[in-house]
Amino acid sequence: MRIAGVDEAGRGPLAGPVVAAAVILNGENPPFPLADSKTISARKREKLFDWLYASGAEIGVGLVEHDVIDRINIHKASLLAMAKAVLNIPTPPSGLLIDGKFTLDLKLQQTAVIGGDGKIDSISAASIIAKVTRDRLMQEYDRLYPQYGFAGHKGYPTAAHKKAIIEHGPSPIHRKSFRGVKGI
Repeated sequence: MRIAGVDEAGRGPLAGPVVAAAVILNGENPPFPLADSKTISARKREKLFDWLYASGAEIGVGLVEHDVIDRINIHKASLLAMAKAVLNIPTPPSGLLIDGKFTLDLKLQQTAVIGGDGKIDSISAASIIAKVTRDRLMQEYDRLYPQYGFAGHKGYPTAAHKKAIIEHGPSPIHRKSFRGVKGI
């Protein structure tokens, strides 16, 4: 069976898209152990990201932009991004292992695994792909909107980010339905 691990990154930030990845590993051993992207250093995440693409793993990425998040809510947007990621795998998988407690609206065998990004290598790989992809997007947004410091906090609600929103108002990529942004 061709089972894809699926995870997302970017549910909590005040700005930018939510990004998901679906990964079918090919059996090669990574240079470092795969783990939940939040538990490994940025340097190791970058190396694993590059290794995953070079290893021949099958990877699909999906994202949902801030305006859609505002329209449908972050939960639905996360599930939509994950479904897009699965549909973007070049050869469709026969089943899914999804981080969390929800399955997707796709006609595939699926299992939701709470804490799966720390337990199952393919979900860990998806976590890494989603996180690095999103971080790189936020670095690009930092070049467009340097006053917000997106390269540092990646859109998460840090004190510096909240202060920048108050000083400059929301940027075009802020999630206007999120507390800390709406009403400013």
